[in-house]
Amino acid sequence: MSLAAAADTPRIGGLPALLRPAGWQLSLPLALAYAAFFAAPLLILVGVSIFSDDKLTEPGFAMWAKFLGDPFYWKVIFDTLKLGFYAVIATVIVGYPLALLYMSAGPTLQRVLLFIIILPLLTSVVVRTFAWIVILGREGVVNQAVMALGLSAAPLRLLQTELGLVIALTQIEMPLMLLPLISVMGRLDPNLRDASAALGASRWRTLFRVTLPLSLPGLTAGCVLVFASATTAFISQSIIGGNRLVYLPLVIWQQSLVVYNWPLASVAALALLISVTAGIIAISALGRRGTRYLNVG
Repeated sequence: MSLAAAADTPRIGGLPALLRPAGWQLSLPLALAYAAFFAAPLLILVGVSIFSDDKLTEPGFAMWAKFLGDPFYWKVIFDTLKLGFYAVIATVIVGYPLALLYMSAGPTLQRVLLFIIILPLLTSVVVRTFAWIVILGREGVVNQAVMALGLSAAPLRLLQTELGLVIALTQIEMPLMLLPLISVMGRLDPNLRDASAALGASRWRTLFRVTLPLSLPGLTAGCVLVFASATTAFISQSIIGGNRLVYLPLVIWQQSLVVYNWPLASVAALALLISVTAGIIAISALGRRGTRYLNVG
């Protein structure tokens, strides 16, 4: 290109239009990182799963047939998804009132509450999980309080139970519910609540007809994060649940690092990926349907 032609070339943002990067060029680093750290390992996982022996010498779908044909593994999938939904329900019941408290607080108290919400994320999940062993144990805080109040003559069994695991996951996953929820609720116009009250609506009616529909996107995002994290919380499931509660992450660990059956471990990992993705899609669909229902109603 001649100097005269280059001088006549339109300039955008200080650069000639011919030198301006295209959209695909800007997204290329992200695409390469996605391919290297997600797509490639996933393809390797799929490749390993189509071997019929643990030595990876005989291609076939014997491991898929073994996994899908065993009722035990179907029960493990069901229990894993059930644990995720229980954790979502518990965090919503506890977290939504906390989000309402956050919205009604003053700026100073909001900063304090936000620090309390973020504080668990600054602590290792291993430390938090072992702390729940102290709380839920036979000599723990909960049992001491229950027996002191005369609610039970013997210590309650909370460790290695689904109830104890859900209680621990509710606290561990609570920041994942509250952060997106208060982020959305913080952008709500407070004049909407005042207008609802001026029109004669009670506080409960304003909550269900104004606040809840507008905060539903944040609530849905929190449910998705909690569900995905709770179903894959291998450390919490292993420490609190013990060997009596079997979930897919434990099956993957046992087959890959104890039995060294990598094809079956790959099948279990893909089953976890598919089932959790299906659960996320279901939660997102319920969130969209709930938004339409509340807006119409």
